[in-house]
Amino acid sequence: MDDAHVIQGISWSDMVAHMERGGMDRGMVYFGYNLILHYVYSYLPDPPVSPAAALSLSAAPSPNDGVDRISRLPDAVLRDIVSRLPAKDAARTAALASRWRPLWRSAPLTLADSHLLPDGGAGGQLVIGAASPRAVTAAVSRVLAAHPGPFRCVHLTRTTMEEHRGEMARWLDILAAKGVQELVFVNRPLPIDLRLPATIFSCASLTRLHLGIWRLPDTAAVPRAARFPNLRDLGLYWNSMEDRDLDFMLERSPVLESLFILGFQSGLRLRLVNQSLRCIQLGFSFAEDIDLVDAPRLERLFQFAELTESPKMNNGRSTRKRSSVIKIGSAPKLRVLGYLKPGEQELVDPTLICAGNKENIVPSVQILGIEVQFGVRNTVKKVPGFLRCFPNLETLHVQSRPISEESTGKVSVKFWQEGGPIKCILQSIKKVFFYEFRGSRSEVSFLKFVAEKARVLEQMVVVVCIECFSPGDDNVRVKLKPLTSAKWNSKACRLELFRSPVTDGSGPAYNHELASDFEFADPFDLKYYKKQL
Repeated sequence: MDDAHVIQGISWSDMVAHMERGGMDRGMVYFGYNLILHYVYSYLPDPPVSPAAALSLSAAPSPNDGVDRISRLPDAVLRDIVSRLPAKDAARTAALASRWRPLWRSAPLTLADSHLLPDGGAGGQLVIGAASPRAVTAAVSRVLAAHPGPFRCVHLTRTTMEEHRGEMARWLDILAAKGVQELVFVNRPLPIDLRLPATIFSCASLTRLHLGIWRLPDTAAVPRAARFPNLRDLGLYWNSMEDRDLDFMLERSPVLESLFILGFQSGLRLRLVNQSLRCIQLGFSFAEDIDLVDAPRLERLFQFAELTESPKMNNGRSTRKRSSVIKIGSAPKLRVLGYLKPGEQELVDPTLICAGNKENIVPSVQILGIEVQFGVRNTVKKVPGFLRCFPNLETLHVQSRPISEESTGKVSVKFWQEGGPIKCILQSIKKVFFYEFRGSRSEVSFLKFVAEKARVLEQMVVVVCIECFSPGDDNVRVKLKPLTSAKWNSKACRLELFRSPVTDGSGPAYNHELASDFEFADPFDLKYYKKQL
């Protein structure tokens, strides 16, 4: 494999050399590739049909008169039934009776290549090094050629595309010609920088598109007329692309509402000028800059599991990440934001800074999530300034992050009291959720400050990390005594304590599906995450 094959911006030879210098063998590289696949498959949307789905009427009593009542239903109803079956089962309906034979070809089809595996995909992902399922690849080609379309939903995630470049190109040609509506298209590496055919831009019928582990087409060579006029949901998973390629895709998607980016094979710079996007999620990404230039409909912006170092290598060494910058230009409807990291991220409103005013940066935000290392004094000192940026905040979610080294200083209540007023704490905050509470002085001081200053606070939830518990120990109550004995400003506020189910010290609980569900008012409030004490 040559140096063009990269992972997170690192050439194959540099990666192997770097790992061998650290005492690891090449097998660790394959472990890394499989880990990437694991994350990609974990976050991909599921096919809308399943070969293991139970039939809801299978146990219902039926007349024993031999009459085929289902076949008497109107064609439109039967086509709808067929379109809700896995492709293999849909094709088999042609053998039921003459009435069913033309229906399979006239029904919008759902095709998932995992359903064509011998176990129907029940065995999970195919790891790197596993034999390529050539029979599955051939079956996909036959189905796509035989069915006239349209294709309701197509999931192609189990083929090693490098071994089937010809079939891959023909598949996209067919899907573009026959009108695919939803497409999930993943390259099983190696290599992970395989170029995706530019034919993808010909799939104008797409409403949902999720692409994984590709080098996206060079948009400089794509016809300017290419566009996704119906695309509402775009997911990009560990792809390699230039900033201009992402800008091109967003610009050519005039009704796009949801953007999900998981991983990025280089530093991510997102400059958003988009009139339709409502939700953006960035996970496992190195976000150098996020610039919301003009996003009039954007309501939610999420970052989760953000990388702390640049994925690029310099002589075999990773480059330490500088503070990333989030610039808020025009996003008047931005209501939900998080998880931000004071001390590692800077929040900027260019217009207000030019006017000499660094506060009141994002007055529209009502729900905020932040991650704070309370054992690092310089990080805690950034929190008041962050909170002043959100004068109308109503719900605050705080994830307390552990530190790998010794504490660099504690912060007392006096620090918070002498730091000046924080408008949202005084006037608007109604709910505070504090996750992975360890009982440090800095954590207690922050919570006590909020309790004593918040005038309209209705609810404070503290999720206590599992390491604080031991049999017969009243450790938690002792750690919380300064808080429970404080003079609460809001007499109506209730304090709720929960035991955390997290045992590995991982980051904030996060559900990417709820994050983009606008019927779920607060996507950070995951009630299943906690168990009341």
